[in-house]
Amino acid sequence: MMRLPWFEFRAPSSVAEAARILAAEGPDAMPIAGGTDLLPNMKRRHQTPRTLVSLRRIESLKKVSNGAGLTLGAGLTLTEVIHEPKAQPYGALRQAAAQVATVHLRNMGTLGGNLCLDTRCTYYNQNYEWRKAIDFCLKKDGGICWVATASKRCVAMSSTDCAPALIAIGAKAKLVSATDERELALESLYNNDGIEYLKRRPDEILTEIRLPPAAGWRSTYWKLRRRGAFDFPVLGVAAAARFAKDGTVEEARIALGAVASRPFLVPKAAEALVGKKLTDDVIAEAATLAASRAKPMDNADLDLYWRKQVAADFVGYALRELRGDDMRGTRLRIARQIL
Repeated sequence: MMRLPWFEFRAPSSVAEAARILAAEGPDAMPIAGGTDLLPNMKRRHQTPRTLVSLRRIESLKKVSNGAGLTLGAGLTLTEVIHEPKAQPYGALRQAAAQVATVHLRNMGTLGGNLCLDTRCTYYNQNYEWRKAIDFCLKKDGGICWVATASKRCVAMSSTDCAPALIAIGAKAKLVSATDERELALESLYNNDGIEYLKRRPDEILTEIRLPPAAGWRSTYWKLRRRGAFDFPVLGVAAAARFAKDGTVEEARIALGAVASRPFLVPKAAEALVGKKLTDDVIAEAATLAASRAKPMDNADLDLYWRKQVAADFVGYALRELRGDDMRGTRLRIARQIL
């Protein structure tokens, strides 16, 4: 049995109080919401914070509000996001949240927690004894990346489903500390580094996700994993487009996840759609451009060359769904297939 290390538990009732604790405790403190990622990591000694600052009692992190778009509190559970009526127009977000883990974990895990999810790697996501036996890796306690031994950078991959979906939608994130607050495009929250994968400072709390108006937009999210449920993504594709009345694409965004240490937009693929209708040829061109940016490493389930190859297929599925094709059969086949 893997046991948690000793830690102090704090349960503030406001963002301001939580931020003050994080500032006072420094890097030895970590915020915890649902704990579905952090607690298993603590058992494996990936993280050993001296103090956990619980965000679960902070009601302001669970608010939903309309305005110029939609604001979702980072403390909403994934289940709450899926069933939130105001989030219905944002198809990619609801599809992404619905494909995270299992019902039980979605009932605990939060939107903010999924966005801040730790990067993953075959050599990192093992227990302490396993990692010690082969010598520790660059991401934790070691000096070498076992995936790319000549690399000076950790190549652990991004494992969040909601981030690519929200990046494609054009969401922004709000971060609050004891001294200031800032808002940034969600894509800018991430670094392409498996260790320093977030630009969130240790004393900052992700409090809100702000989505632009959904009028005129359609969005979708497609996920590849070995099993039809529970597993982390080994490829995530999100696409969003705004259409003119005649079906011409006026604006588009395509985002990829799980093929680098960060989720990211592929502007050239999106630009290939603008001013055109989503014909098969246009979709094929954009899918090829998007797949050319996929750089999976040999640190996750399934063959990396195959994962890169099918990136074009999944972008094509997403764009055909935006076009209005009935893709339910394809989704069902992927979900049922044991790869």
